[in-house]
Amino acid sequence: MTGKPLISGYDALLSDLDGVVYAGQQAVPGAAEALEGLADTGTALGYITNNASRSSEQVAAHLRELGAPATADQVFGSARAGALLLARHVPAGSKVLVTGSQTLADEIAAQGFIPVRSALEAPAAVIQGFDPALGWKELAEASFAVASGAFWIATNTDMTIPRERGIAPGNGALVAAVQAATGAVPLVAGKPEAGIFTTAAAALGAHRPLVVGDRLDTDILGGNKAGMDTAVVLTGVDGPEAVLGASTAERPRYLLGSLAELYLPYPAVIRDGAGFRCGAAHAAIENGGLRVSGSRDDVDTWRAACAAWWNAYPDQAAAATPELVD
Repeated sequence: MTGKPLISGYDALLSDLDGVVYAGQQAVPGAAEALEGLADTGTALGYITNNASRSSEQVAAHLRELGAPATADQVFGSARAGALLLARHVPAGSKVLVTGSQTLADEIAAQGFIPVRSALEAPAAVIQGFDPALGWKELAEASFAVASGAFWIATNTDMTIPRERGIAPGNGALVAAVQAATGAVPLVAGKPEAGIFTTAAAALGAHRPLVVGDRLDTDILGGNKAGMDTAVVLTGVDGPEAVLGASTAERPRYLLGSLAELYLPYPAVIRDGAGFRCGAAHAAIENGGLRVSGSRDDVDTWRAACAAWWNAYPDQAAAATPELVD
């Protein structure tokens, strides 16, 4: 492994939060230190979050408590993205049913809308974002309004969210409940749509950002849609098997064990005979399966495996994890 640190090729890092920097209230080991080190490299830092339950100021304060560098203007959340998207479709001054946090309601009000909490108010639109306090009554009000023809925006559709005790239902699961009740499909503001990434890059003055996240269907897909290089870090939701079997649209350019690897040269993955080699690991297609030599605990093994499988199946519309043969 020779060459320059991976991060040296980029002028900004656009980092996800849950599963990358923290899980619930707990920091991911080593993440804060890695983010702190960006200042020494001259790399700008932005945080991209689909969590619409907290303001940018609250998110930044939490990050600082964990030891990570953060100011409110470095936090780009789906609540603001949702409010901006709504402003493109619904006239200012309209009533909007807010199914979500006070932060989301404040963002809606800042765009000139009137936040309401009941479908009886005849809202012109519904905006739905994550709030751990949401219950059946709130979802029912959203369903009533959407079924009556209200324009519907979801801040994000993450099906799960990492917590200290494990993986819990995310906003996507709550959106799915309203969708099941109404048959409607919302317009989505946050990840995996490209806008939240391009907005963040423009605000940071970045021309070559690197997107890092733990989820293929939001972080990686969204970064890819935005035309940015992407890196999946194996500290959150999606493990190496999921990365290996990812659809083409959700395949990252880089596979990292932790954020600390940003400061290392990225290991070369080279063609070797009928397969690919990375470090001591080798992978090759064999009888429709994937023969892999190397420890499953070594990220290089998965880098070689991804190279071999993706080379053989470059156009995968859906996830398909191969059978692994030792």
